[in-house]
Parts: sequence; structure tokens; C-alpha cells
Amino acid sequence: MDKLRRVLSGDESVGSGGDVNEQGFAAQIWSATSLNWSTRIQGFAVCFVLGFIFSMLGIVLIALPKGLLLFAMFYTIGNLTSTASTMFLMGPLRQIKKMFNETRVLATLGVFLFMILTLVSALWWKRALLAVIFSILPFLAFTWYAFISYIVFTFIHPIRERYCPQNHHVLCLNLI
Repeated sequence: MDKLRRVLSGDESVGSGGDVNEQGFAAQIWSATSLNWSTRIQGFAVCFVLGFIFSMLGIVLIALPKGLLLFAMFYTIGNLTSTASTMFLMGPLRQIKKMFNETRVLATLGVFLFMILTLVSALWWKRALLAVIFSILPFLAFTWYAFISYIVFTFIHPIRERYCPQNHHVLCLNLI
């Protein structure tokens, strides 16, 4: 009852006996590093907006004399920052696990592969057209990641569970 009273009063940092030392070391670290929902939303918004600004800055800077180098750097930093922003919503470990889930692994690898190819085509090959093409492809891979893995599989999963035998989900998924 005391623990419930402390939680409702907003004093969640103390252990069950009221002393921080009674709390385990891992629990102390977890409570010190966990974020509340509004902080997570703010972190997501700030990182996403910064990523968008860096990406747009890269697009604007492509017209300068060393613009291809600046484009590749700012555009890739923007994409990485925008991708990292989603880690605020679920936490980094859970987001990474979801990114490499069997339904999302190809799209995740595509996003990172195309970011690397954007850098390679701009910095080593010095091909502006290839850099621009490779910078568009992560958006397509991310759309695949977001649309196919979250929206489409949300509708397919109940159908698959109902009509496919328990051990044949992968085979049946190809038919649906």
C-alpha cells in the first residue's frame, strides 16, 4: 500500500522501504534512464525535425562547388537522425529488435544499404546522379518498412492465423 501511495504521489524513485539503497542496482539505473511519455514525444519530435532540416540542407547545398560532398554528408546525417528519432518512442533496444524482425529486415537493410551507397557514390565515385538516386531509394525502402510491415501485416496476420495451419505460416503467407 505504501508503494502505491508513493507512486500516486509522484515519488517513484524510492524502493519499497522508502530508501534508495534498498533498490537493486539495475532498478536504480532503469529508473534513472527511463523517460516518461511526454519526454519521449519531445525527443522524437526534436530528432525528426533535426533530421528533416539536415536532409533539406543537404539538398540545398548540392548546388555549391563542393555541394556533392556536403549533400552526401548532411543528407545521410539527416536520415540517420530521423531514423534514430523512432527510438525515443519505444526505446532503442526494442526498436532495434523490431527493425530486424523477419518482416522488416529486408527494408531495414535496404535503408542502410542505400544510405551507404549515397555516401560511396558521392565521396568515392563522385557521381551526382547516382548519389541523388541512392538518396531517393531509402525513402522507398522506409515506405516499404512502414507500410508493408506495420499496415499490411496488421491485416494479413488475423487472416493467416484463421486460415493457415499452425506450422505453415510462411508458406501460407505467400498465398495470401
